[in-house]
Amino acid sequence: MTRVVAIIPARGGSQSIPDKNIREFAGKPLIAWTIEKAREAKGIDRVIVSTDSERIATVANNYGAETPFLRPASISAADSAIEPVLIHAHEWLVVSEGYEADLIVLLFPTNPLRETRHIEDSLRHFHESGADSVITVNESPAHYTPYWTLVRNANGVVSYYGGKDIRTGYTRRQDFPERCFAKNDLVFVLRPRNLFGTPPSLYGERTELLVTDRIYDGDINTREDWDLTLLIFRYLTSARNASSRK
Repeated sequence: MTRVVAIIPARGGSQSIPDKNIREFAGKPLIAWTIEKAREAKGIDRVIVSTDSERIATVANNYGAETPFLRPASISAADSAIEPVLIHAHEWLVVSEGYEADLIVLLFPTNPLRETRHIEDSLRHFHESGADSVITVNESPAHYTPYWTLVRNANGVVSYYGGKDIRTGYTRRQDFPERCFAKNDLVFVLRPRNLFGTPPSLYGERTELLVTDRIYDGDINTREDWDLTLLIFRYLTSARNASSRK
């Protein structure tokens, strides 16, 4: 039987939005939306919040997540990478509980737009593909791709990214040589062994993409992000309610 643990990283020090992870968002603490979707998802055995904050731990417990440890300060700074956070959680479970997860599902609490199906679809795609990792993405709008991204060099010359002359670049997105995708931080599924590779990574040797609708792309870092994400959240909630009444 495959053991699958969802890990939600939520440090206490938020500079742009104080107490961001436990601030009320649409009637609940922000982190609660991620905890609830993880607990609803089929295939998830445990939901663990990795935090350095006792306040966040208390809120997480109230919404049904486990907080069996407090994360060390050494991996809780604003510039801390995510890999050491997951390594710490994985090793703590192995050493302290003898629980070794076969899969880790990484869920950032800064995207409250995720739905349960995003988690379940990611797990299904992982099992069917045999990949080392699956990440959710949305297709990049044409003007966000490298093919139409403009840069200016040290001499003031404007070109497309990579130095392509803007006079001879692609004029239609249909002519792009490949599709481009942006990570949306909805779901990451990975084998723990990826974290112990060289270099330590979420991805491993083979990564598969699960394409989701761009409206679910959300990552709250600023107050403007918060307000915009709340508007999208309310729109999606209204649309689901209207659909269920039909």
